[in-house]
Amino acid sequence: MPTTRAAPAVLSAEVLHERAVPVLAGIRAGAADRERLRELPYDQVRAVARAQLFAFRIPTAYGGAGASVRDTIRFVVDLAAADSNVAQALRPDFSFVEGLVAQGSDAERKTWYCRLMAGQVVGNAGWEIGGANGAVSARITRDGPHYRATGSKYYSTGALFADWVSATALDDDGQPVSFIVPRDREGLRLHDDFDAVGQRLTASGTTDLDGLLVHPHEVRDRRGFRDRRSPVTAFLQLYLAAVLAGIARDALADATAYARDRARPIKHSTAARAVDDPYVRLAVGEIASRAYAAHAVVLAAAQAIDDAWAADLDDDALVRASVEVAQAQYVAAEAALRAGELVFDVGGGSAVARVHNLDRHWRNARTVANHNPRLWKAAAAGAFHLTGEQPPLSGLF
Repeated sequence: MPTTRAAPAVLSAEVLHERAVPVLAGIRAGAADRERLRELPYDQVRAVARAQLFAFRIPTAYGGAGASVRDTIRFVVDLAAADSNVAQALRPDFSFVEGLVAQGSDAERKTWYCRLMAGQVVGNAGWEIGGANGAVSARITRDGPHYRATGSKYYSTGALFADWVSATALDDDGQPVSFIVPRDREGLRLHDDFDAVGQRLTASGTTDLDGLLVHPHEVRDRRGFRDRRSPVTAFLQLYLAAVLAGIARDALADATAYARDRARPIKHSTAARAVDDPYVRLAVGEIASRAYAAHAVVLAAAQAIDDAWAADLDDDALVRASVEVAQAQYVAAEAALRAGELVFDVGGGSAVARVHNLDRHWRNARTVANHNPRLWKAAAAGAFHLTGEQPPLSGLF
């Protein structure tokens, strides 16, 4: 008797959130120990890719869920709450999808959506050090029918986990050119040398471009994104806020577990158990409140980006979205940093033992928050409310 093959599941936001539940549980298990022992989360990154969880924003015409920014960001918060290193390492994948949604040819979309749906991973070799902030010194020059890229990138988020690595270099006219090549291409050398206080497992180290061969079809035209406000920039910035909101939630989970299972009331406390101590309750309640606020503002800002899409990316709607994202970033950073500090107020001296790795919440929040200083976010929002001045077109708003 012939067997019938089940039809592939039609993806939707609900299906993907449901599919994510066991994946996130697996990622959360051992996250603190992985970071303490510096074990890069190769398997955890692949688990997200295999489950097709990059497909939230991929349009239904290409097999994706065609979900809202709000649904996508909700998943990012959940992922960061499981392991903020994994969430940050996959920022290039979600931003790559968003860029294709906003400005991709049908051929590009068919190619890359298919690869992402098949479980392939995209990494990034973007920022450099040693020059002005945002400056690019890497070069890409003609070599017969092809190109050769030379230079060095320091911030290469997720590249060690990736099948494909994207980068930017200056062409012979001094103009920035984006390209994407296979991870195993000769001349592309990745180093596990990221040296930050937090987010240590994001594989964000150095990428050397050593006469890297780049084929013409691997060059990507991104000129349409320059010098104008883009929903992709707002999405990228909100992604950072979503990671911070996830860190705050993770801090709440650890504070609650530590108070229940390990903490003892201080000697002069009137409580017999730490969970009954009023100051432990106060600390956990403040962490919970801050995590709640961070989650709420991040989702509200995501809705503002959705509203801009619904308004056909009207300039005013994009400006409002940029301002709301900046405000959400400020609140999420403040929440995560404070939550990471308050974790220690639920326990005594033993709470600082390295085996618990409770300091990772503050370290990770501090590292994410330093990507784009929150004081600039607050100042830009303040200028808009006071004078109507629009946020800068710097790629950070």
